[in-house]
Amino acid sequence: MPAELSPQIWHVLESVRQRYLDALPIAAAIITISDDSFIDCANDQFRLLAEWDERLGERRIAQVPLLRSGPIGTRLSAFLKKDDPAFQFDTADGRAIGGRHFTVRFARLSMLPGQPIRCMVSLIDKTAQVETERSLRSEMLRDTLTGLPNRFAFNERVEAVMNEPGFSDQSHAVLAVDMTRFSRVNECMGAIAGDELLITFARRLVSALRPSDMLARISGDEFGVLLRLDRGLADAMRAAERIKAVLTLPFRLSELEIRVDCAIGCAILNKSVSSADEVLRNAQFALKNAKRTGTTQIYEPAQAQAVRRRFSIETELRVAIEAGQLELAYQPLTELSTGRVAGFEALARWELEGKPVPPSEFIPVAEESGLIVQLGRWALDTATQTLADWDLKTGTRLPISVNVNLSPVQISRDDVAAAVSGALSASGIDGDRLTLELTEGAIIQDPERVARALKALQRFDVKIAMDDFGSGYTSLASLQLLPIDILKIDQRFVSGMLQDGDSAAIVDAILSLARALGMETTAEGIESEALAAALLQKGCTYGQGFLYSEALPAADALAYWLERNA
Repeated sequence: MPAELSPQIWHVLESVRQRYLDALPIAAAIITISDDSFIDCANDQFRLLAEWDERLGERRIAQVPLLRSGPIGTRLSAFLKKDDPAFQFDTADGRAIGGRHFTVRFARLSMLPGQPIRCMVSLIDKTAQVETERSLRSEMLRDTLTGLPNRFAFNERVEAVMNEPGFSDQSHAVLAVDMTRFSRVNECMGAIAGDELLITFARRLVSALRPSDMLARISGDEFGVLLRLDRGLADAMRAAERIKAVLTLPFRLSELEIRVDCAIGCAILNKSVSSADEVLRNAQFALKNAKRTGTTQIYEPAQAQAVRRRFSIETELRVAIEAGQLELAYQPLTELSTGRVAGFEALARWELEGKPVPPSEFIPVAEESGLIVQLGRWALDTATQTLADWDLKTGTRLPISVNVNLSPVQISRDDVAAAVSGALSASGIDGDRLTLELTEGAIIQDPERVARALKALQRFDVKIAMDDFGSGYTSLASLQLLPIDILKIDQRFVSGMLQDGDSAAIVDAILSLARALGMETTAEGIESEALAAALLQKGCTYGQGFLYSEALPAADALAYWLERNA
């Protein structure tokens, strides 16, 4: 007790401090700082949390377990040796079982004359909050159906592996495993059977993996596996084989036995990959290839670059269509018996940054993205308007027809009859000067829809040509039922018919079929006079190829026609 204060005053101060602590809603104690610091006073909350009973007569902090050692005791000891006014931190009491979590604050108290140096220790018990957060986080990172980690937990683990100090290339791999036939089971047997299949499928996957491997459900019927590679890529391939092996036995659902297989894509972790999301995307890209090939596929960066290139082309193509940056070029269709030009095939041409983009590159992108509908309508409008412009320029109705290609996507997504009607009305040309070319693939995809679309075009007197005939799987019944006027013989048969007897036989068969059905024929890819003469002798109607001309701009195409048909 300091000599400067009387016992009465000292007692009053102690009473005030105690009432102040008792009024606080949190655990708090006042510590007197000395060579052997001790607890001056504390409230009941502090006594409970610190498991300290002052009635035992021990007030020294060295004898209070919570303040003597552990994270709180260590920080308190350091604080008492410094002159910092306050220090706050979150910590736990260090016990593995039944441990508690606190927000702890140390604060030095203002000194009155004659009083020793003191500080206040306050504890906010956050155990319930921390445990709730842990429980919520556990639920957030776990798939409720299978009990496996979900995509978030999987990505966290992959990120942790990539951030390990000893991480090296080729040390880990991610497998993306997709169950086949799941949607069919779900549709036919219901969601409960589908859930039962997912649970059983997950159990079989677990049985095929090592204890160190991580399995997660990353989407509906897709699972992710994180593998440590002790022997390089061979470990990943062996894991894929084990997974395939455990799926050989059928799954029993209710009274049915169903066989389910899977497709597997693999991506190797390396330092060039920036995130777990990217690793998983790479594995899923390989998975897409695995579904197509039926075998486990390893991610190849070049394939992903090609996909990114397609997306880039899609963006640029959309801009080009809206800005009118595409052009049509016209390749002559020559009547083999007379050498006169009967018409032209309109072909889309596009330059990007001064370099031509091949139609074989941008047309599939247009079909995949749906831009082919806009592109197809633009081609119809432009080709028919070009014919009208040629008539106007020459002052007469020219005996020229124009062929425009029709995509299977256009037939499935667009009203082709309305598009043709609009193009003919806007240009003012007659329908018998327009020929629409469609491939065998368009007929195979949806023959009924194609039949309806083509029959709707008959009222415009538009001709229909089947492009690349012989390269697909069109049935003879389709030729009989559909209003086809012209068969275009695929250039693979035409170019080799003089050297290859099989090609010549196929060309003969197509020509005979066309004659029997009353159709005209066009041979594609003619590059020599000998080939043209042979086709004429066989009875082919028209020829198309570099022997006559490449595809020409509109003005040059008209000049070519005037010269050849003078």
